[in-house]
Amino acid sequence: MSDYPMPNISADLCGRVALVTGASSGLGKRFARVLASQGAAVALCARRADRLDALVAAITGAGGTAIAVPMDALDADALVGAVDAAEAALGPVDIRVNNAGMPDAMRAHKMPAALVDQVLGVNLRAPWLLSCEVARRLINARTPGNIVNISSAAHYRYDGGGAALYAVTKSAIARMTEALSVEWAYAGINVNAIAPGMFVSEMTDGMFARIGDPSEHVARRRVPVAAQLDSTLLYLVSPASECVTGAIIKVDDGQSARMKL
Repeated sequence: MSDYPMPNISADLCGRVALVTGASSGLGKRFARVLASQGAAVALCARRADRLDALVAAITGAGGTAIAVPMDALDADALVGAVDAAEAALGPVDIRVNNAGMPDAMRAHKMPAALVDQVLGVNLRAPWLLSCEVARRLINARTPGNIVNISSAAHYRYDGGGAALYAVTKSAIARMTEALSVEWAYAGINVNAIAPGMFVSEMTDGMFARIGDPSEHVARRRVPVAAQLDSTLLYLVSPASECVTGAIIKVDDGQSARMKL
């Protein structure tokens, strides 16, 4: 006889503490608001403090709990400090969303070394260090947790256009997800990834300005918005996904399919 409810799914995150990077705009901003709306206390991490403060006001105004943690993803000490600040204000972090990222928007052979280092630092080094820092504390406390990495559909397909290093880092994030899920399976830490396709966000705004409206070039002739990732995120941080670890879930609205005219 099962003790599980029917159906075994819930989005209740009361008592959980989440740390979200890249929370000042785009997908990260939406992720933070969604987690808070379901009861999680959320630490908002990004460089732009004014935007974080505005988001804290919006979340608390809606009855949620959030703090702003200004953070430079390229500063290793700041990454540890962000986890310290979150724990001091909200309690131990048991939900980690590695969302911060940056595009390269440049042909590989034209990229200066400084830009290469920056893209690798933001897109790969910071998620690695933060995941390890959160996992180390969960393991020491013998507490389970959830880490959600944001990869990209570029992990599966790259058609050129000047984002090769971005694609490489997002493939690395997918592999990191798989490897760390094995590393920490014994500790009850689930590590999964979402691989979004082209969504409306601050990052894609610049691309749309360069190439125009891409809707006519994709199968469903639309570009989805951040709210359409809510269910995937909540699934990966809720008890319903307790047996799911090492998964990369592609959410691309059929963009990888060839458009049929």
